[in-house]
Amino acid sequence: MTKKYNKISFILILLIVISFAASSGCLREFDEETRLTISDMEISKDSVKSTYAWFNVTTYIENRGADSNGNSTVMLKVFNERTGLLELKQEEDIGPIKEDETKIVSQKIRLPKSGSYRINAIIVNEGEIEYDRWMTLSGLENLPTDTQETGMQIEGIDFIVKEASSKGVVIENDIYLKNEGVETTEDYRILVKAREMDARLIADKKWISSGEIEPEDTIIRSVNLTVPDNYNYIVEVSIWDGNTIVNTGEDYVQLNPEKIIDRDQQVQNKDIDTTDFVVEEDYEWEYAEETAQEESPGFTVIFAAISFISALYIARRRLQ
Repeated sequence: MTKKYNKISFILILLIVISFAASSGCLREFDEETRLTISDMEISKDSVKSTYAWFNVTTYIENRGADSNGNSTVMLKVFNERTGLLELKQEEDIGPIKEDETKIVSQKIRLPKSGSYRINAIIVNEGEIEYDRWMTLSGLENLPTDTQETGMQIEGIDFIVKEASSKGVVIENDIYLKNEGVETTEDYRILVKAREMDARLIADKKWISSGEIEPEDTIIRSVNLTVPDNYNYIVEVSIWDGNTIVNTGEDYVQLNPEKIIDRDQQVQNKDIDTTDFVVEEDYEWEYAEETAQEESPGFTVIFAAISFISALYIARRRLQ
């Protein structure tokens, strides 16, 4: 009886040990958690415009624990370093990651081209922060604007003589602008210059505005330039996005075409009078000063009349 009882006890103890060992393994597997960390961050430029820029933020997520269930996200927070204010916040799903694997999550953000920023990448799992990493970004104002992003093209220039006098020739320049992009353009500044073809002197220049142009639309922007007669000119057009030239174009106006003067096709030399290209910056101020001088004699006549009447009145009082 005792031997039988001992045998049964041994079997029960063995079963308990086996079951405990098995259950310990299950508990160990059950208790093992997912451990997501950020092994690296990269920030690259995507596109740059005059007032803001797009960046790609790439976050490398490494799983140092059990397989994840795919409920975690990467949250990006962008803070202005000068004010400390939150400028931007967005999230992206990470998805399932197996143990010891690394997953890449890319997000695109847009930031103004001014100031410095701190970009935080945060792993969030079921509302709780598991890991946090950050980088700083500065000097955005020095990034050049992407020419191809403007979509603005100069299709051609037409010229019309509006006026001719001793002061010069007024030429209307009709500039054809086309938006070949997929978005409506910004309102760009356009500089139009008339440059003498031989001496390369600037005869006149003016700024105009392009206005917003819808995709695939072509518009005409006109500007009048006054130039000396009997010279040939290159009309140069440059489109400015902030302080960056994003596109240029040119065409020619010949007010004095070259002439062939013999059979050997010798080209006649030109005599350029540089005084024709002197720019009078203070013309309006001088005109105002001359106007004031012309009006002063009128005031002197009135003063003289008043003085004469006063003298007659005093003489009459003395005779009385």
